[in-house]
Amino acid sequence: MIFQSSFEYTYLWLPLIGLVIGLISSMVGSGGGFLFLPVLILIFKLPAQMAVATSLAATLPVCIVGSFSHYRHDNINFRMGLLFIITGIMGAITGAWITTLITPRQLKTGFGIYSLLIAVPLLINYKKFKKNKIKIISSTSGMSLNKISKGSFYGILSGIITGSFGTSGAAPVLAGLLSMQMPVRLVAGTSLLIILINTISALGAHFIVGEIDLTMVSFLASGSVFGAFAGPKLLSGIKTTNVEGPARMWYAIVMLILGIIILIT
Repeated sequence: MIFQSSFEYTYLWLPLIGLVIGLISSMVGSGGGFLFLPVLILIFKLPAQMAVATSLAATLPVCIVGSFSHYRHDNINFRMGLLFIITGIMGAITGAWITTLITPRQLKTGFGIYSLLIAVPLLINYKKFKKNKIKIISSTSGMSLNKISKGSFYGILSGIITGSFGTSGAAPVLAGLLSMQMPVRLVAGTSLLIILINTISALGAHFIVGEIDLTMVSFLASGSVFGAFAGPKLLSGIKTTNVEGPARMWYAIVMLILGIIILIT
């Protein structure tokens, strides 16, 4: 259900928050849902279910604008994106079915475990990257059986997370693309395209079962769209060889910490 809350002066911070999140998210390819959600719950005290739905709605403009901006800078691998999207839809159907079989506590535990399972391979991958045992693959590389297998696995996992938790499933998408040694700029652009489709699917479900505060979405989007435009341009101006390794390392560390926190709380 969509509704408009009454204006509060604290909402004037939302465009600035949206700008920062839109900038960061469009550069890393996460869409912003992972950042919008704690802001809405911890700072603006929205109930969890309403925060999830509102976060997804606020993520949509970032994905649309960010994907278009990345497309203009030739930062999208459409063949890999299509593979993730197709398998992600299959995973989303599976994820929705899984939620009917397990308890909320089991769902939370599963989320924590999957975070750890994603983080460990990325840390191993980073060590190999640092020792120059692997190399970055250009955007013109073909679709090998190994890539198709990895893309299908992470795509399905992303869909399952989307269907189960009502999020955009950015974590497995980013983990899968990074594991293929794609350049960071291609990871960000391709991920945003995939997450755009995931977000539309998840948001459709939350229109029925959740509540979306359109007032907060409007304030957030007024800043996030500008950040989403600027992020890809800024990323294209950075020498990516300087950020390839650190990007992998910090993403793995964040996923590792997230998984531990979720499992112990």
